[in-house]
Amino acid sequence: MMLYLRRLFSQELSPAAQGDFLGCLQQAPSLLATGFPGAPALESLSWLHNLAPCFPLRGDQIQVIHEPKHFYETLVQRIGQAKRRIVLASLYLGTGQLENAMVQTLRHSLEQQSELRLNVLLDFTRGTRGTFNSKTMLLPLVRDFGSQVQLSLYHTPDLRGMTKRLAPPRWNELLGLQHMKVYLFDDAVIISGANLSNDYFTNRQDRYILIEDKPLADFYAQFIERVQEFSLQVAPDASEGLHRNWRILPYEGTKEQFIQLARKRISDLVQETFQRQARTKEQNPQADAWVFPLLEMGQIGIHHDSVVTKRLLSNCVSGSRLKLATGYFNLTQEYMDTLTHKCLAQCSILMAHPNANGFQGAKGPAGGIPAAYTLIAKSFYESLVRRKQNHRVNFFEYEKPGWTYHAKGLWYYLPEMRLPILTLIGSSNFGERSVNRDLETQVCLVTANKDLSQRLQVEADRLYDLSQMAEREIVQRPVPRWVQAVVRIFRNFF
Repeated sequence: MMLYLRRLFSQELSPAAQGDFLGCLQQAPSLLATGFPGAPALESLSWLHNLAPCFPLRGDQIQVIHEPKHFYETLVQRIGQAKRRIVLASLYLGTGQLENAMVQTLRHSLEQQSELRLNVLLDFTRGTRGTFNSKTMLLPLVRDFGSQVQLSLYHTPDLRGMTKRLAPPRWNELLGLQHMKVYLFDDAVIISGANLSNDYFTNRQDRYILIEDKPLADFYAQFIERVQEFSLQVAPDASEGLHRNWRILPYEGTKEQFIQLARKRISDLVQETFQRQARTKEQNPQADAWVFPLLEMGQIGIHHDSVVTKRLLSNCVSGSRLKLATGYFNLTQEYMDTLTHKCLAQCSILMAHPNANGFQGAKGPAGGIPAAYTLIAKSFYESLVRRKQNHRVNFFEYEKPGWTYHAKGLWYYLPEMRLPILTLIGSSNFGERSVNRDLETQVCLVTANKDLSQRLQVEADRLYDLSQMAEREIVQRPVPRWVQAVVRIFRNFF
């Protein structure tokens, strides 16, 4: 067991992102959990540079949520119980009845708790689309509660000049989005891939994990606050302007200067967290689970998550198993090459069947997106066949009548183990957008807690049980010629 863990976690990262995110494992003694294979006890933390901090937890501090309805109920319940802080980071907030009920719960909590602070971070282009949108939904709270509420809209620095003036709604979103999903209530945080809208509350399958831990919640609260600094702030009069701590608009002035300053704000936070953990040297002898926040902000030059993900894929040992899920199959070329040439695990890739793709039946070019993902999956499968690796990688498609599929993540199993020891969960789809265009965050959860591993296995089973092996169908499914042409040109945009 220890040999496998050392192989998986001990190798250094690339020089551009040194600081093995699990470096803390190298300096810690081993711990054998009763009835379950061992894992290192994270009694101290170490780092090489500024990658992911490590938060030791007990397995019972982590709750796995399975259904959209339960996700929504948990959000509303936690909003109603919050006393000090609520932080909501999402792509957008919908405008339907369920979303309106959530906003009214926010209003009630703000009225009841004068010390409560609400911070909301959404994407600018997606959050202001149309006349009735995320911004208009939340504007009454900004007007009525003053300093208690901060509404921020992240604006990509790539949308500027003539492009900003001429690109129509929806099309302007291709350049980059705030795509993170972090929902925080006092000292509990939900990491998910789900947005705050009706489909994600009813019949759009995603993943959701609730972690109750003050240090981790503090980290994510500070992280979102720093992203809000270089985002646009919504004023009571509905205007959008600079944060009080910021001086450069993302779409004016020098793009490079904006990126440099934004990158420094995030990198400084990670480094400060490392330094604070080193000073306190907190020990948790009861820890049997460890959470590593991973950040991916390609627009400002931060690539922690993709470096870690590639390392995990390449360090899978012979005889191990890997389950990889994505709502939209468009793995980066680097990920596909790693799975083909460096990964030794038996891999099961789960994606949406075209009928479970949220773009199925959409008007205009968007209606071709499901076929585009089929084409990319077909191309990858054919490359595996050419390299005689198709026996090791299987494709599955999720399909549930009346539902769409948006779940993503990774589960890793050591040889001869039925339960996973590691999962990745968050907003990343492991695609070109996730690495290079959007703001993403996910957590790497390592566990030696048998009960938690069983709950993670139940989660994976629930998804895979609604899927079918799909290699033959992917290869035979027709793809319109115009979609083939579009994929060749615009693959990096979706």
